[in-house]
Amino acid sequence: MAIRDIVKDGEEILRKKSRVVTQFDSKLARILDDMFETMKLNRGVGLAAPQIGYMRRFAICEMTDGTKVELINPVVIESKGEEILEEGCLSVPDKHCNVIRPNYLMLKYQDRKGKTHERLFEGYDARVCCHEMDHLDGILFYDKEVSE
Repeated sequence: MAIRDIVKDGEEILRKKSRVVTQFDSKLARILDDMFETMKLNRGVGLAAPQIGYMRRFAICEMTDGTKVELINPVVIESKGEEILEEGCLSVPDKHCNVIRPNYLMLKYQDRKGKTHERLFEGYDARVCCHEMDHLDGILFYDKEVSE
């Protein structure tokens, strides 16, 4: 496994929409493993492919129970509720702001083997997933900043 460089705010790749993943192979698995190591080293709770220079629709998230989720080609099935909390981002160091996110999120996504899953995420876990999925559409958290 290797630690990847994190793309910082101002780089064009962070503002582009990512393409769908079509190949579920050892290269994808290696990148996902590297992302987990990179996220852990940088004390993050999520990391999206564009943040390490890949224009593909996948991200990783660490849930509040410590489990790790790989979201490949994620699609929102349903979202409800809202909560305002402060967020930060590994690509935007030294900036934090309040963002509204749903506190209930039903997602459909694939894993590294291409198997499709549906899962409910709630509370902080839903927030982390939404934040990472925004990266896949070229959206940064401060684009959604709200006053408290």
